Amino acid sequence: MSTTYRAVAWNPQKRRYDVGAAGLLLGFLVVFLGVQATVRPELTIETLLIRALGAAAFTSLNIILCIGPLARLNRRFLPLLYNRRHLGVMMFTLALAHGVFSIVQFHSAGTLNPLVSVLIGNARYTTINQVPFQPFGLAALVILFLMAATSHDFWLHNLTAPVWKALHMGVYLAYALIVLHVIFGVLQGETSPLLAWALCGGVLTVFTLHGLAGRQEARRDRENGNLRSDGFVDVCSVAEIPEKRAVVTCLSGERVAVFRYDGHVSAISNVCQHQNGPLGEGRIVNGCIVCPWHGYEYLPDSGASPPPFTEKVPTFDVRVAAGRVLVHPRPHQPGTRVEPALVPIARGPQRGCRAGDPARRA
Repeated sequence: MSTTYRAVAWNPQKRRYDVGAAGLLLGFLVVFLGVQATVRPELTIETLLIRALGAAAFTSLNIILCIGPLARLNRRFLPLLYNRRHLGVMMFTLALAHGVFSIVQFHSAGTLNPLVSVLIGNARYTTINQVPFQPFGLAALVILFLMAATSHDFWLHNLTAPVWKALHMGVYLAYALIVLHVIFGVLQGETSPLLAWALCGGVLTVFTLHGLAGRQEARRDRENGNLRSDGFVDVCSVAEIPEKRAVVTCLSGERVAVFRYDGHVSAISNVCQHQNGPLGEGRIVNGCIVCPWHGYEYLPDSGASPPPFTEKVPTFDVRVAAGRVLVHPRPHQPGTRVEPALVPIARGPQRGCRAGDPARRA
């Protein structure tokens, strides 16, 4: 990062992402409208538009919920995670348009306030086929609005990462409400099983990916039991840590990222202060650990972001003995500098370099 760095900005990569995502969503709407108009010619243009917007929003939400676990399972999906909030705002825009058109179409002609009509217009909760589905959608829309309104890093900074994260975990509640909205809504009058199969396929995909990612993450949260008599934990050999990258281990219930760089080893908390990103999956660039999610940077020996930024993470004492990396499980206060452990340099015949030439960096 630098003094000109902005966490949320429309750089060329984000512009390409936004244009591509908007193009795909527009294409989805056009294809959906065309297919529905052909298969269901009795539907009005208003109903077709309501269905198309709702289908596009729900499909986008399924994709958004799949991006997180996919990025945990395969690093190739990290660029999608980096821009996920943009797709979330697009999804909310589609959902809002779907909700507005629906309320105007079905609740604006009566004497009640349209929003009140949505909530009390149908109170038949006793039979499954008559359960009112629109309140589910309205509740989900309120949650998605709160998430979209706080999507900018301004709110992340002022709400603090834990509060912001807890608020945005509401997406799973919104997803459940939308599934109920679809089940008790359009599926009640749908004769073709295609929509039901599509709904089941989307829900099953989301749950399966989260289950696989959760199982993988659970293995990483197993406490490292290699505790020595001096209080240090034997993490791994020096050779197991790639240059300018890290090995992640679990100490005292917390993930710790152990980095090797330029003949040194340092250990910091694995949790980025921005959005709890996995620092141990990043790498060291220009002397700083770069979070793979959004580019936040930390000095490996102190866990502090370079000035003028103020983010800090805890650090840990490190030793190197007999080629093994030893880390003390007790963390220091965030931003506390810890002297890096030195990696002994293997002496051998020198080839290809004159005496005094700097070693080639990895």
